[in-house]
Amino acid sequence: MEFTLLIVIIILALIFDYINGFHDAANSIATIVATKVLTPFQAVVWAAFFNFLAYWVFGFGVADTVAKTAHTSSINLIVILAGVIAAIIWNLITWWKGIPSSSSHTLIGGFAGAAIAHGFREVTDPEHFGFKIVNWLKAAKEGELLPSGVMMVILFIVFAPLLGMIISYFISLWMMYSSKKNIYPKIVTLVLMFLALWFFSSILEYDIKPEDARFKNNILSIIAYPANIKWFLVAFIFFSLAVFNLFFSSFSTATAEAILKKMQLLSSAAFSLGHGGNDSQKVMGIIAAAVAVYIKTNPNIDMSTGWLDLNVVLPSEKDGVRIDGVMPAWIPLTCYTVIALGTLSGGWKIVKTMGSKITKVNAFEGVVAESAGALTLFMTEHFKIPVSTTHTITGSIIGVGITKRVSAVRWGVTVSLLWAWVLTIPISAILAGFVYYLLSLFL
Repeated sequence: MEFTLLIVIIILALIFDYINGFHDAANSIATIVATKVLTPFQAVVWAAFFNFLAYWVFGFGVADTVAKTAHTSSINLIVILAGVIAAIIWNLITWWKGIPSSSSHTLIGGFAGAAIAHGFREVTDPEHFGFKIVNWLKAAKEGELLPSGVMMVILFIVFAPLLGMIISYFISLWMMYSSKKNIYPKIVTLVLMFLALWFFSSILEYDIKPEDARFKNNILSIIAYPANIKWFLVAFIFFSLAVFNLFFSSFSTATAEAILKKMQLLSSAAFSLGHGGNDSQKVMGIIAAAVAVYIKTNPNIDMSTGWLDLNVVLPSEKDGVRIDGVMPAWIPLTCYTVIALGTLSGGWKIVKTMGSKITKVNAFEGVVAESAGALTLFMTEHFKIPVSTTHTITGSIIGVGITKRVSAVRWGVTVSLLWAWVLTIPISAILAGFVYYLLSLFL
């Protein structure tokens, strides 16, 4: 019975991953469709390809955070099943209504809500009873800058779009300043390029362990190391903008527009890559949590035998020694494939909201919004924080709109989106609690 539940959870988690893909397709393609750089069909193929490509770029930091939403030692498989079902229901409702809510927060809200219901119903241990069953906030470990837990996810409901908006706003100012025909913008850009070069050279990992090396050649291994790939991508985005800004003032309007449309292909690709890496990991985290719970009740079972390799091990620490996590290759490969297929299906109602209702977007603004969104996603993934790609790109689009004038942003639409963001976690949690109690009557 329990193994059947585990398989059902994995299947439903992948269904959620697919829904996440077409629900959040708008995040990746809205601006590129709005500016008519690509047709809707071309845009979803482009986004889906880079969703899948994220498999070779990102690690499992976000997956670990999601897996540890609740104390796996105190929950059962019904908790995870209820959380996934609630997340699917809310995602379908918001997709049907054309509301760009967060699939990430839906999943975490569902998981936490079902766990809390279980904590009040089944748990007797005072340490994990009721609300204590959820990992609300955990102090940062050595080498980590930020704490983890559900409270950090909730805080980034505000911080992710705010960060996207701030980055977008300053990139817009930088580019507008660079369009002026004098020497000072070029000096500023050259200084920024020098500082960026110093930063990227100092943050890259050069000492690659032999077991982590993808090539025999040391230089290729450094370039292909997942943590470094992210920084190379960030550097590529930054230096592409910087080089454009050095020559911006010498371009005619038509030439600048043509170049910006080509750059938008790169910026949307970067954002799609971040979207795939961020959102697919959440499903991996749910699968990892389900396996951890199953192993808890079946401690002697070998999960690595047979056609279904589920030898998942969550990162942990014992006697001060860090134990690295293990994720069978088929799980991330399947998750990235499924979210890419979901993106191919598109979500046209949400595309309309994101691409035109918040503010009118041209190629310049599309490049800025997508670049800012991609940079935000790469940074938050680096700190293992599951953020909403929906919130991130919305904040970035708003940041672009504000540089024109505050009234350029349709704040009525934005306020409606904010309500959807604020309500997603509590509604998903309540729905998951109800589903949990219902399932508990029959399972």
